[in-house]
Amino acid sequence: MQSESVPSEWSALLALQRATHATLHVLATELVDLDLTPSEINALANLSDGRGRTVSELGAAVGTRPTTLTNILDRLERRGHITRGASPGDRRAVLIELTPSGQLTATTIRQAIAGLEHRALDGLPKDVIAGLRAALQALTEVPS
Repeated sequence: MQSESVPSEWSALLALQRATHATLHVLATELVDLDLTPSEINALANLSDGRGRTVSELGAAVGTRPTTLTNILDRLERRGHITRGASPGDRRAVLIELTPSGQLTATTIRQAIAGLEHRALDGLPKDVIAGLRAALQALTEVPS
């Protein structure tokens, strides 16, 4: 565990926050023509594999509560990017799926993300990238 005397510029969490803001800025610039918010981009990117998700599953994937996600989904549905319907396994659960235009938009988003990731991480050793992914996973799973 890091002590409190460590300078803030060495904080992994602050570095992660800076990296998040920097990458969101680059993505927003590259995807400006899509006229989507970062939250909408995140949701569509997580749906880009074409597999439907329940609100709970998508909320966990994007890192937000289902109640917050509902507003994002409302906007994406109004724009024709997603549909919501009953989940075949549990009619009480709402299944979110991409429409054809949503799939096209999600593919564009995933390509932009892949390109940014390639530019940012190109040249780093594979074990460093694996360590980064492991650290991000650990931070994602921190209990509240």
